Amino acid sequence: MKAARWYNQHDIRVEETTEPTPQPGEVKIKVAWAGICGSDLHEYVAGPIFIPVGEPHVLTKDTAPIIMGHEFSGEITEVGEGVERFQPGDRVTIEPIYRCGKCAACKTGRYNLCEHLGFHGLAGGGGGFAEYTTVPEVMVHPIPDEMTFEQAALVEPAAVALHAIRMSKLRPGDTAAVFGAGPIGLLTIQSLLLSGASKVFAVEISEERKQLAAELGAIVIDPTEGDPVEAIRNATGDGVAVSYEVTGIPAVLQQAIDCTAIAGETVIVSIWETNPSFNANEIVLKERYVTGTIAYRDIFPAVIDLIASGQFAAEKLVTKKIALDDIVEQGFDALIQEKSQVKILVKP
Repeated sequence: MKAARWYNQHDIRVEETTEPTPQPGEVKIKVAWAGICGSDLHEYVAGPIFIPVGEPHVLTKDTAPIIMGHEFSGEITEVGEGVERFQPGDRVTIEPIYRCGKCAACKTGRYNLCEHLGFHGLAGGGGGFAEYTTVPEVMVHPIPDEMTFEQAALVEPAAVALHAIRMSKLRPGDTAAVFGAGPIGLLTIQSLLLSGASKVFAVEISEERKQLAAELGAIVIDPTEGDPVEAIRNATGDGVAVSYEVTGIPAVLQQAIDCTAIAGETVIVSIWETNPSFNANEIVLKERYVTGTIAYRDIFPAVIDLIASGQFAAEKLVTKKIALDDIVEQGFDALIQEKSQVKILVKP
């Protein structure tokens, strides 16, 4: 079968590889659609970050080159010994977290904070940028008949956004700001409005992304046209209750902190290629909070329901659909060079 494998920075190759067979407790999936994630882009530009190089990942036992792709949907074609909840023909989406089940985080139910955390399509084990992949049964979620495979491939990034809202101190009626209107930022805007935020400010420079943010109900601020912190403060009086940093750009983190009110909160959703610096006194002297979030936990069924019911318009983010053979030039390179692109889906 064909698959896209990460070898190194700027070195992803579409090549023939062995079609997987499900082991006990696993299902085999014919991939329908897979999304290119910001984390995938980080690995392409500045990796390895999550990808194991040299030393195999403790759970998958894999090392680079690895098949990429962790946002995907498809149809089960085969089940391994001991699988009870699924059968061939089931339509599914994947929650791609590898967890050990034994560490302190796992024992308290915070499996997304596992000390050996890995993601299918980043830590090894196969991936969605392939014709077929196999995953443990625990990762699999059924999708309803009314949900398309394209929508189902967007459940994973939508779960990241909704988890960030759940982890924050946001309350109905609060104001919020989202720095960065890429896929996760736009999904965060939708999650905020669904959660009862009274106003959501979106800080973004891309014309296409600004337009999408406005269509979703955000108040758009272009940071090239003035100080976004000043604009948010002028509009709110004392700043927003919660801000969400979704760019991974070091200078933006300070803006996200500065635009919050006294005792406000900044939620860091980004994965960072370089460590940001910030003014700690701006946190200390105003008793602000800074919270980090990673991935999601116990949220996929809720996200599936929100998308299937039309309350979460995740499919609005899709700006291009491509074939697996074109994943580098029309996928990764396009996301770097074309700020008009938001979410690109790949069909293996």
